[in-house]
Amino acid sequence: MLNEQIVEQAGARLRKLSGQLRGIERMIAERRYCVEVLDQIAAVQAALSGLGKLVLRNHIETCVAETLTGGSAVERKKKIEELVAIYGRFCRAT
Repeated sequence: MLNEQIVEQAGARLRKLSGQLRGIERMIAERRYCVEVLDQIAAVQAALSGLGKLVLRNHIETCVAETLTGGSAVERKKKIEELVAIYGRFCRAT
């Protein structure tokens, strides 16, 4: 589960991302120089990656750690498979 601190941090990052996306939309409407737009897109991708790392770290520190220390062998195996799958998807996105 996401704790209150993570929810606040994620909310702040999402609000910033939202503003960055609106900025890109404006830049495209204004027909700004392609490299300037691409720089902003790269900034959004980096910010989104940072948000993903924040949530992934929280998941490992809470859900995964709890299962690995207190869950059954079946639950541990399932949680490890889940972690490997999400890690694979996350790595493709970054």
